Amino acid sequence: MLPYANNLSATSFFRTGEIGDRLMRAVEKFGARFSVMSGGEITERNLPFDPEPRIITADEFDFLERGLRQRVLALNLFLEDVYSVGKVFRDKVVPEEFALFSGGFLPQAVGIRPPLGIYANIAGIDLVKGGGKWYVLEDNLRVPSGVAYPLTARRALEKLSLNEADMCSVGVEDSLCYGHMLGDMLFEVSCGGIGAILTTGRSNCAYYEHTFLAEETGCALCEARDLFVDDDALYFKGADKTERVGVLYTRVDGVFADPLAFGTSSPFGVPNLFSAYAAGNVAVVNAFGCGVADDKGLYGYVPKLIEYYLGERAVLENAPTYLPTKADDMAYIRENFSRLVIKSVGDCGGHGVVFAGGLSRRERSELLGKIEKSPRRFIAQEMIDFEMLPSREGLRKADLRAFVVSGKDVKVWKSGLTRYARSANEFIVNSSHGGGFKDTWVLSR
Repeated sequence: MLPYANNLSATSFFRTGEIGDRLMRAVEKFGARFSVMSGGEITERNLPFDPEPRIITADEFDFLERGLRQRVLALNLFLEDVYSVGKVFRDKVVPEEFALFSGGFLPQAVGIRPPLGIYANIAGIDLVKGGGKWYVLEDNLRVPSGVAYPLTARRALEKLSLNEADMCSVGVEDSLCYGHMLGDMLFEVSCGGIGAILTTGRSNCAYYEHTFLAEETGCALCEARDLFVDDDALYFKGADKTERVGVLYTRVDGVFADPLAFGTSSPFGVPNLFSAYAAGNVAVVNAFGCGVADDKGLYGYVPKLIEYYLGERAVLENAPTYLPTKADDMAYIRENFSRLVIKSVGDCGGHGVVFAGGLSRRERSELLGKIEKSPRRFIAQEMIDFEMLPSREGLRKADLRAFVVSGKDVKVWKSGLTRYARSANEFIVNSSHGGGFKDTWVLSR
């Protein structure tokens, strides 16, 4: 066991010592990059990295693992229900119009069951810890990203000298198994043929991750121009041969993955991909239509879905959330507006998040008017004063994105992406807002 297993603050040697300096240089050499759109131009930069890892004890992670498995199981059962019999609506657990009017709902997917009945094969669940309790802030099921960055940090640690690497790994769960977890799941759902990862190219903010995961899994990394559909089967045009694709891990969101099927002008999709998927000739990860379950408006119903599908109480709590579509919740929002966090349902990456207390009286009035006019477009949450972690820049707010991989079994990766804010008073930790990342160490038994 690590000498600091019972004194977790002892990892401060990463903060000030030579090992931390060397680890930062090693991560930089790996080129863990993230692209940001600014002024109409794409700027690619190294994602800020802090060498002091976040530590999660074995007991604490056991608790998180139970809650994460439970949550993802329920969300996948909900998706299967939505696109088949719709029992959840008949039993009035979720208002039918609430789900069916979601931007993530794809009516074309009704009646189509993906391999193993799993829609969200890869889930990224965002959590924060406040007052000693963990809260789920958001469920990411469409194109969850960020796993490559802590993996890069762990690989960089391996590049240090043997004694240092041993000191930093004994008693910590191996996170480098993620590539095998992902590869095994892709094999389990494959319809026969090679695996491929669909990317939009270097313009995508997570392109570094796309290339990283292609290497980890042995999948072909391809853009839309490298793929075509013939007789309801998907093919990859390689340098010297054409191969049938059995599973496509698409990093292109839903309707943009097939412009023909969904009437979009996306240059990143593959015409007739949905037809091949509907015919059962290719698995698409994550499945078409899974976005209805990561709609921020549905988030408030997830504890009820867990009870409905699994007969269990939710292990992990939601942040206290209020839906403007409910009269009582809307009344509460009006009375307590200045201390709430307002989120736009359709935005992601930290965009559309407003701390009402920081607005002027006029701005609060205008935003409240927008919510009353279009209540389905927003949710409101209590502001959680979540924990700060030490970094070389001082104490900073930090969250955790946990990754859950669902194939024949539901597996929680024993690590995660810890994101931290770069400024002392910042609550938004997203990479698109300049946030940095840490490795996440889960202590073993």
